[in-house]
Amino acid sequence: MEAASRWNPDGYLAWVREEIPAYDELQDLLVDATRRVHAHRILDLGSGTGETARRLLDLHAHAELHGIDASEQMVEAASQSLAGRPAHFRTGQLEHPLPAGGYDLVTSALAIHHLTAADKRELFRRVAATLSPGGRFVLGDVVVPDDPSDIQIELSEYDRPSPIPDQLDWLQSTGLQPHLCWTDHDLAVIAADRPA
Repeated sequence: MEAASRWNPDGYLAWVREEIPAYDELQDLLVDATRRVHAHRILDLGSGTGETARRLLDLHAHAELHGIDASEQMVEAASQSLAGRPAHFRTGQLEHPLPAGGYDLVTSALAIHHLTAADKRELFRRVAATLSPGGRFVLGDVVVPDDPSDIQIELSEYDRPSPIPDQLDWLQSTGLQPHLCWTDHDLAVIAADRPA
């Protein structure tokens, strides 16, 4: 499937599952890492077609979700797929200010690896500031593995993954308490808690 499918809501899920065979496992584990959070307000960064948002709202049935994505087409697709549910999506860049704080849960699946290292560090600082005390940030994304033979995902000019230790350090420097939940070759799920 053509790489153009990454920006086409109609072909995105088929494309991403072909490119990332562990896509559904990553999604399941990301959502599982949110179970201990009593989420009333969720912020989803890089919402795409709304797949992560749908899974989150299935688990956190009483939550209201706000999603951000750079693509107007993806925002429209996510809004349509979650119509009638407490989900609100808007177009925006992850480098820009985040919505007003007070989120119990902030999540991101396969979006933050598009940012430079400096932009990741800055985003993590803004995520920490928007989390409520006791809140959690969960990131599921492409990473740079320790062993180059673990690289399985073909990268494009839009991809700038970072090593797990760097991301854990950047999260910790914001005052969050990060830990690695799962890793598989060049994928990882990381959770980071804001102390209560």
